[in-house]
Amino acid sequence: MYNSNIPSDRELPSSQKLIKSTVFAGVVAVILLITTVLPAEYGIDPTGIGNAIGLKKMGEIKVSLKKEATAAVTENVQKTVPVQESTESKVGLTLASVKPVNPEPEKEIVMDTISVTLNPDQGTEVKTKMRKGETLKYKWSTDGGRANFDVHADSKKLKINYHNYEKGSQKIKEGSITAAFDGSHGWFWRNRTSKTLTIVLEVSGEFEGLERM
Repeated sequence: MYNSNIPSDRELPSSQKLIKSTVFAGVVAVILLITTVLPAEYGIDPTGIGNAIGLKKMGEIKVSLKKEATAAVTENVQKTVPVQESTESKVGLTLASVKPVNPEPEKEIVMDTISVTLNPDQGTEVKTKMRKGETLKYKWSTDGGRANFDVHADSKKLKINYHNYEKGSQKIKEGSITAAFDGSHGWFWRNRTSKTLTIVLEVSGEFEGLERM
């Protein structure tokens, strides 16, 4: 029952027939490739048949459209992709941006010492020249009792007769002065004791020497 549909050996194609069929199919495929596929897809028409039936024109249009699309994509990529700067260039720009064009020279630190002797009830003044914003540190001491003091400044140019920094009465005093303006800055002492006092002043910072007035 099941073997009734199985073909006999006579009904099966021979190996020679199979080879002929395969060769024929290959020849037909090559003919179709040359006469239809190449003209229709790539505009290539070796036989002229594609031109006669209009396939070559269609292929040329397809090729032209592909080229235009490729060119458009390439142009968009070039516009959207940023140019990558080298690390060396970026570092150079960064250093150039933080480097001052005209760096200010370092201010010279000056040191000076002066000694004054005051009789009872006698006063004296020591001053120095300073520009606004300059700073100095000072220390003074007496060889005896307390001395009244007044740390102050003035400026003839700015018409400032008196500017007080600090007042008091001490035997030893340390402090600093930051110039509020361009002008003369200094110390005034008065000996309120009954004995002679010698005061030694030591100064370091940004100033133009010490002068007893």
